[in-house]
Amino acid sequence: MLTTKIRTDMTTAMKARDALRVDTLRGALSAFTNELVAKGRKPTEELDDKDSITVLKRLAKQRKDAAEQYEKGGRAELAEKESKELKIIEEYLPQMASREEIERVVRTKKEEMGISDASGIGKLTGAVMKELAGGADGNDVKAVITEVLGG
Repeated sequence: MLTTKIRTDMTTAMKARDALRVDTLRGALSAFTNELVAKGRKPTEELDDKDSITVLKRLAKQRKDAAEQYEKGGRAELAEKESKELKIIEEYLPQMASREEIERVVRTKKEEMGISDASGIGKLTGAVMKELAGGADGNDVKAVITEVLGG
C-alpha cells in the first residue's frame, strides 16, 4: 500500500539525513491521518490507495499554487522549496494521461455519445473524466475537449 511505502521511504530519508524529503513525507502521512479522521475512521487505520492518491493530488496542487504565489511575490527561495516538495509528492502519484491519450478518449466518447457541438460539453467532460478515472488533470481534459469540439 502507498501509506506503507511512504512510511518506509521516510525512514530511509531519515537515515540519509534528507530533511526536505522527511518533512514532505511526514506532512503527507499527517494529511492521510487527517483524511481518516475527517471520514470518521480511527487515526490508527490505513488509508486505501485510492484515497491516498486523492490526498496526494491535493497536496501537489497546494504546492503548485504556493510556488506560483511565491514567484509572484518575488520569493524565489520559497518557491524553489515548494517545487522540490512537489517533485517528491509527484513520485508517489500515478502517471497522468498524455494529451494524446486524453484526445483519443475524448474522440471515442464524442462518437459514442453523438455529441457534435459545445452544448454537450458537460456530459462529455463527465464521461471522459470517469473513463480516465483520475488519471488526467481536469484542466487538460477541458482544453482537449474545447479543441476537439472546435470551441
